[in-house]
Amino acid sequence: MLLKSWSRAIAAALLLLALPALSSAQVSVNVSVNIPPPELPIYEQPPIPDDGYLWTPGYWAWGDDIQDYYWVPGTWVLAPQPDYLWTPGYWGAEDGAFLWHAGYWGPHVGFYGGVNYGHGYGGDGYQGGYWQGGRMYYNRSVNNISDTHVTNVYNKTVINNVTVNRVSYNGGNGGVRAQPSAADRVAERDHHLAVTPVQRQHEQTARGNPSLRASENKGHPAIAATPRPGVFSGAGVVPARQGGTMSVVHANPAQHANPAQHAAPAAREPATREPATREPAMRPANPAAPRPAAEPRPAPEARPAAAPHPAAAPHPAPEPRPAAEQRRPEQQAAPPRPAAARPAERPHPPEHQDDREHH
Repeated sequence: MLLKSWSRAIAAALLLLALPALSSAQVSVNVSVNIPPPELPIYEQPPIPDDGYLWTPGYWAWGDDIQDYYWVPGTWVLAPQPDYLWTPGYWGAEDGAFLWHAGYWGPHVGFYGGVNYGHGYGGDGYQGGYWQGGRMYYNRSVNNISDTHVTNVYNKTVINNVTVNRVSYNGGNGGVRAQPSAADRVAERDHHLAVTPVQRQHEQTARGNPSLRASENKGHPAIAATPRPGVFSGAGVVPARQGGTMSVVHANPAQHANPAQHAAPAAREPATREPATREPAMRPANPAAPRPAAEPRPAPEARPAAAPHPAAAPHPAPEPRPAAEQRRPEQQAAPPRPAAARPAERPHPPEHQDDREHH
C-alpha cells in the first residue's frame, strides 16, 4: 500500500514537471485515498490585495509522505492571463476510494463536483465576477473588496438552489450528488492551464505546516485563508470560524444516531403519558391493600344502609310537637281571660244606666 502510494506520488510529480507541455489539455492529477476528507471549515475571506487577483478557495489535500490530510488555505491569486478563471479541484468517491481531481485555469469555470466552497463557488459555476475588455469585474456581495484602488465592482445577490452543507467530496456514501452539466462538459474541452508556480508553492508550504494537518487541527485549521499565496502569517491571515467533522462518512451514522436521540423525545411522550401511567401506578398501590380497600368502597354503599339515619325521620317524633301545638291552643285559652276582663267592664254600663234612671 505504501509502495503504491509512493509510486502515485512520483507519477504525480513527473506529471507536474510536464505540465507546461500539457497546458493545452485538461490537467487532472488523481490521488487515491481510502478515507474521506474532512468537512470544509467556515472562514472569512481576506480583503483582495489588488486588481486582477482571483479568489481560489481552500481545500483538503492528501500527503503520502505524512499519511494525512492537510488544509491548503484559500488565497487570492493573480490570474495567469486575462480572461481566465479558476476551476477548483475536488474529491470524488469511486468504488470505495477517494480520488482528487486537480483544479485548473480556463476561459470558463468547469465542473468541481458540486462542492460548495463559498465566496462565489456555490457548487456550480462562479458568481464572484467576470472578465470584460481584459479587466476583471468583482461581485461585492461575495468578495471582500475593501481596497479603494479596486473600483470595477458591482453588486449582485447570489441565490443558491442547492442544499448548503460543508461536504468536501462528490459521490459515494454521504457525498454531494452532482453531475456535470452541458456547459461543464463544454468547459472541459477548453484550453486549460495548470496551477501556477505560486499556487504549487502555497500547497507545499501548507503540507510542511504540522498545524494544518487534519490529525492536529481536528478539522479546524488555525490558518484558513491568506491574502496572498505562501503568506501564512501577519495581517490578513484568518483562522477558521467553524471547523468540520473529521469524516463525513462516520458523521452520517452519528446523524442517524441523532434521530435516535430525537427518539428520546418519544421517551418524553411517555413522560406526557405519565399522568396515565400514574393512574395505573396508583392502581397497583390500591390493589396491594386497596383490593380489600376496594371492598370498603362498597362499604360506602352500606352507608346508604346508614339511610337508617333518615330513620332519624322518626325524628318526626317531633311530630309530637303537634302536642306542643295543642299546648299552644291552651296558651291561646289565655285570650278568654281578657274576655273575662271585658265582662268586668260591662258592669259599668249598668251603673250608667242607673244614673240615667236617677235622672
